[in-house]
Amino acid sequence: MSVETITLGCRLNYAESETMKRALDAKGEQDLVIVNSCAVTAEAVRHTRQAVRRARRDHPDARLLVTGCAAQIEPETFRAMPEVDALLGNADKLHPAKIANAVKDLPSDVMTAKADPVAAGFQGKVRSFVSVQNGCDHRCTFCTIPYGRGNSRSLPYDEVRRAVAAELDRGVAEIVITGVDITSYDDNGATLGAMLQRLLADEPRLKRLRLSSIDSIEIDGPLYELLAGDERLLPHFHLSLQAGDDMILKRMKRRHSRAQAVAIVDKIKAARPETTIGADLIAGFPTETEEMALNTLKLLDDCDIVAAHIFPFSPREKTPAARMPQLDRQLIKRRAARLRRRAAERRRAWLDAQVGTVQPALIENHGKGHTDAFAPIMVEGAARGAYGKVRITGATDSFLTGTFE
Repeated sequence: MSVETITLGCRLNYAESETMKRALDAKGEQDLVIVNSCAVTAEAVRHTRQAVRRARRDHPDARLLVTGCAAQIEPETFRAMPEVDALLGNADKLHPAKIANAVKDLPSDVMTAKADPVAAGFQGKVRSFVSVQNGCDHRCTFCTIPYGRGNSRSLPYDEVRRAVAAELDRGVAEIVITGVDITSYDDNGATLGAMLQRLLADEPRLKRLRLSSIDSIEIDGPLYELLAGDERLLPHFHLSLQAGDDMILKRMKRRHSRAQAVAIVDKIKAARPETTIGADLIAGFPTETEEMALNTLKLLDDCDIVAAHIFPFSPREKTPAARMPQLDRQLIKRRAARLRRRAAERRRAWLDAQVGTVQPALIENHGKGHTDAFAPIMVEGAARGAYGKVRITGATDSFLTGTFE
């Protein structure tokens, strides 16, 4: 075998895994398995440990290296695993020489790391993730990611454009801009919206541009302008909202209020009415009362959320939220289940409402793809990379079906 990457977590991790694989394959690296880990929740770390054990069973003779946020934040956990041969922090994982020489040392300081070259992913596939930013300067009370990724660093525009051009050269049809906190992008004063305006002006081959998760309060004027004025920016925004109650938002140390979240969605819809909204929401944050939980439940309707990622609160060591009064685990699970049920009802209603309409859609693999508004779709027999107008003929709980017109 050559190099195999096993990726957990965010889109940035997937882009970085592909960057590692490309570089190591080019150097002729052999018999190497890289587990690119996630630490967003305790459950994510547990899944990483499971992935390590599975990888060792599947590749008993390969060198096994663990990197990513879990390796950065909880290195002793993975140093203690006999399956692991080497450990490498986030600051070093895109450097082939450091991968080749890695042992079970503690990771280097990610807080002082510079921004690495743009990570661009998924060679040979229809969609590709391109990272434009890494790290986070905010300190939400529940989150360990700044300690895994370091402070916010943005990549210069010229590097972003080169990475996008390289993916388009490979035949990629859709670019997804990703990072840890992409709305904090700052290239000598150029914001995310300004950078994307310039990118779309300079790269006419770029016909489909998406954004990964964004912090709603940081959406800037040029990004609203782009959404309203350029259909190449596709109409789906996934917002990091986390809660729908003002007191919980304060205790999370979020920078928006409930009213601001609703107003931002209204502004997005005014700029492009067909834009769909996804959101991350946490159930059972410390001190959450039933009334507070219901405020978050109502946010699904108030922000017209059709793609909700629901996370039961899980205390992370060394975070302020872990020291707050905790809720009973069964109560947290019940509140998360209630949120998921309501989110699923809303999503099914949204999918059902599209039956009989015509939607632009891109097919990614085996007849499966997404509409421009990011509804999963199946077009039986459609070729990889096919794009066009699809008449929607049916809907299930999780995807649409249709035929190209």
